[in-house]
Amino acid sequence: MPAEGFPLAILAKAPLAGRVKTRLIPALGAERAARLHAELLTDTLDIACRATASANITLWTALDHRHPLFLELASRFGVRLRPQPEGDLGERMFQALNAMSVRGLLIGSDCPVLTPELLKRCHQALQDHDAVFLPAEDGGYALVGTQRADKRLFENIAWGSARVMAETRRCADELGWHIACPATVWDLDRPEDLERYHRLKR
Repeated sequence: MPAEGFPLAILAKAPLAGRVKTRLIPALGAERAARLHAELLTDTLDIACRATASANITLWTALDHRHPLFLELASRFGVRLRPQPEGDLGERMFQALNAMSVRGLLIGSDCPVLTPELLKRCHQALQDHDAVFLPAEDGGYALVGTQRADKRLFENIAWGSARVMAETRRCADELGWHIACPATVWDLDRPEDLERYHRLKR
């Protein structure tokens, strides 16, 4: 585990059946979809702890802040737990980035192709860019990092749509920011993603 590193925030929902991975429920059922969500979150934390020291990682929790999985992960990995604030996704991401004392990164738990090396590359990109993103194939993004948090980067975005990254680029342009996009990744959100995920795990 790295002895130092950079701040990393992870937004995570408790694995409540019927409340997470809802687009996968037709293929998996609510219980299996919730178990898959828990598996993805655990894998994400394992990767995160190989990119930066666990003391730098904050798991921002939602739905059930004292869920046994959150408590287990905090104990196993040595990360901090904080409840996500009220507001839309943009507000919650802004607050997580704004809580960092120095520049850092924010991710979710839906991207199975993150690696410690890719996280480090993204943080390195912040040395000479105002923001860094990992655009996702579905039009969103799996990672954002900023030199300084600015609420305007997250305003007037159609969250959950295929326009998220394009609209965020527009916001960055309006701020006069230079952004880096070291790679394009994919999220596990739809039934058609499952086969690719199973191949990845073999």
